[in-house]
Amino acid sequence: MPSILFVFTSADKHLKGGPTGWYLPEAAHPYYILKDTVDIDFASPKGPNPPVDPASVKGFAEDKESTQFLKDDTIVKAKLANAKKLSDVKADDYDAIFYVGGHAPVIDLANDPVSLKLAAEFYQAGKITSAICHGVAALVNVVDKEGKPILTGKKATAFSNTEEELINGTEFIPFLPEDKIKAIGIYEKAPEPWSPHVVVDGNLITGQNPASAAAVGKAILEALRK
Repeated sequence: MPSILFVFTSADKHLKGGPTGWYLPEAAHPYYILKDTVDIDFASPKGPNPPVDPASVKGFAEDKESTQFLKDDTIVKAKLANAKKLSDVKADDYDAIFYVGGHAPVIDLANDPVSLKLAAEFYQAGKITSAICHGVAALVNVVDKEGKPILTGKKATAFSNTEEELINGTEFIPFLPEDKIKAIGIYEKAPEPWSPHVVVDGNLITGQNPASAAAVGKAILEALRK
């Protein structure tokens, strides 16, 4: 059975001091797409119990997968409680890596040296390197074997500037993922804000927003089956 590492942020505050964390549906939807056919481990920079963004819990209180994810005492809670520290993870143990979104990854994972090295090892080995929404921020500073950003000349997506402005989130994070992608690669987005959009370019898989989470999971599953 193939294996994937879900990487969560460890940051619990955004730049304005309010609570943040990983975004619930962006973990839950891919998890339930993959769990029956893929071994899944959780990890974060600080290890156990990475913080969930409370706004995502409230906003997706009626979402089946999201509520199931939070209430899954036997598996999901145990995986979160026993999440590995990124410094203890070996890329050789997995076939793919997936960065969960939320504003917080822009704060810690974008410049975390352990995360950058780990993602580079996945990408350089030709393994699936994937992320959704603000989780794509964890990939913008990752480099290939020549030392160039892996997004150089690549098609990718992430939370759009328009979507960020619509939620008044531009002051919460140190940079906008769309801007970073445009500076080194080819940014793509859905025709309308909040619509699902997934981009696959080689072993790089990215999703635009929470609505894209299930589609990202399906794209990862399809890639693992090749």
